[in-house]
Amino acid sequence: MLSVLARAASRAVPKRLARPVVVVQIRDQSLAHQDALPKLPVPPLRQTCERYLAALEPLVSEEEMNHTRQLMAEFLSSGGVGERLQKGLERRARKTENWLTDWWMQSAYLDSRMPVPVYTSPGVVLPQMHFQDCQGQMRFAAKLIAGVLNFKQMIDSETLPVEYLGGKPLCMDQYYQVLSSCRIPGPKKDTVVNDAIGKKAPTHITVVHNFQFFVLDVYNSDGTPLTVDQLYMQLEKIWNSSLQSNKEPIGILTSNHRNTWGKAYNNLIKDKTNKDSVRAIQKSIFLVCLDAPMPRVSDEIYYSKVAAQMLHGGGSRWNSGNRWFDKTLQFIVGEDGSCGLTYEHAPAEGPPIVFLVDHVVEYMKKTEMVRAPMIPLPMPQKLRFNITPEIKKDIEKAKQNMNIMVHDLDVRVLNFSHYGKKYLKSCKTSSDAFIQMALQLAYYRIYGVCCATYESASIRMFKLGRTEAIRSTSTESLRFVQAMDDKSKQNAEKLALLEKAINAHRNYTHMAIHGQAIDRHLLGLKMQSIEDLTSLPEIFMDTSYAVAMHFNLFTSQVGSKTDCFMCIGPMVPDGYGICYNPMDDHINFAVTAFNSCEETNATKLTRFLKEALLDMKALLDQTPNPSN
Repeated sequence: MLSVLARAASRAVPKRLARPVVVVQIRDQSLAHQDALPKLPVPPLRQTCERYLAALEPLVSEEEMNHTRQLMAEFLSSGGVGERLQKGLERRARKTENWLTDWWMQSAYLDSRMPVPVYTSPGVVLPQMHFQDCQGQMRFAAKLIAGVLNFKQMIDSETLPVEYLGGKPLCMDQYYQVLSSCRIPGPKKDTVVNDAIGKKAPTHITVVHNFQFFVLDVYNSDGTPLTVDQLYMQLEKIWNSSLQSNKEPIGILTSNHRNTWGKAYNNLIKDKTNKDSVRAIQKSIFLVCLDAPMPRVSDEIYYSKVAAQMLHGGGSRWNSGNRWFDKTLQFIVGEDGSCGLTYEHAPAEGPPIVFLVDHVVEYMKKTEMVRAPMIPLPMPQKLRFNITPEIKKDIEKAKQNMNIMVHDLDVRVLNFSHYGKKYLKSCKTSSDAFIQMALQLAYYRIYGVCCATYESASIRMFKLGRTEAIRSTSTESLRFVQAMDDKSKQNAEKLALLEKAINAHRNYTHMAIHGQAIDRHLLGLKMQSIEDLTSLPEIFMDTSYAVAMHFNLFTSQVGSKTDCFMCIGPMVPDGYGICYNPMDDHINFAVTAFNSCEETNATKLTRFLKEALLDMKALLDQTPNPSN
């Protein structure tokens, strides 16, 4: 989801989804624990350089490796550039709460000029609902809004349960960034505003239907939230007053390339009415998109089509104009029972979003429509936009660009129903590492080589921690995938190599969540060099570095109690975006690729992935008790 070539060149390090990598316990506490969290460490320089060389081994030729080793020796020489940059980073770490966070937010998100939908914003798909009309759609949306407001109450009162990983509390800061926040386009880089911080926090949400935006106050004058019944009545008013569909889809402007949108934005807000309307959307707690029904499709591809709707809205003829893609949280409810959300990635990673989703889904199960007292509620305010010929031209251009993007993105959802976490647990193996090895095997069988693979890990053990990369491709994973289809190898040897590959992945995961992996440290050294206004060290201009940072497989486990799944776009033009949610007895996968790349094919990868998972199970079943 992630012209793409600019991004590949400018972003040496990826962004987006992170997740807790082991089971998270939750205990009731407030934000009081935050100050006691440890600071993110700066790993030892030599350690990172050695681990970087090890990560390169399965990816580059021996000739390239020898050249990189020479560059690394120069970089590490006594009193050399590496030592100087490391000292600068260590100074920064002493002076800041987190030496990485600001750099990460800028380099991974706000400096990126690619469109937000597909390229950086993930989608989340919820199970299909069984309503087929606007009344069912509005009832569901009313319950959903009530559930999010219930979650907000925990945020406001600072009673959100603190997550724990391995007995250690995690940073909860991201939970406080997702409501009432919005990305603001700029001519060269963007910013994020959070209106929840301040004396007068917003009390309204934005609802968009038929491309028309409305301010809906969700609190009574005494500060209590509207009931589900009251919310339903307000949504009905919005529906009835937005039936004409001849309005310009102003929201589609937010889907453009950031420089293009930045210029159009400045032009749009010159008009006071437009500026006030835009500000109302930006300040709102979150956005609800009441979508028109999608074209009917077969059950087999239904979830693939819904995933695409969550990522981009289906194009200008469908729901892409029924969005404000800069808004951090957008809940999407289709008239046909499709529902989910998309979120702007800069303020937060996947876990807070999925935690919120789980909370809302549980809340909705318990919530009944209760008749509200007949207190007359004001009509939700329709937001007006004055469309000049220039703005109209910007909208038409955005429509064209969006339609190109929609046609270019191939999305395939695989519901792997043969086994899930329960089976893998019974085999005493790590479900995450096992799935990652299946991805390695599927890729190797298609291309005959392995590639740089990124799996997102959470570093929220540290104050203001965001993500680190787990590099799933290792010398051990390469040996395993090479052996898997080698007829001269016995199953016992293949199984032993699988176990070694799984253990290597688990060890790297442990390093990553404890702040000792390589990618963020390398980014820090690079950013320090840029801040020092010195020439970039040669290791960052080396071919090996370009290969190491070209993540053909961009992956994330986003675990949820709800039988839902997340979807993301590829990070590079010739890559795949893969999210998965392992449930007890099945695994949900969403795979994306660009149609404009002849080498990639999302349908083919899902087929090979299914075969790899079945073949690896057959291998496991040879031995009743794998050693790990």
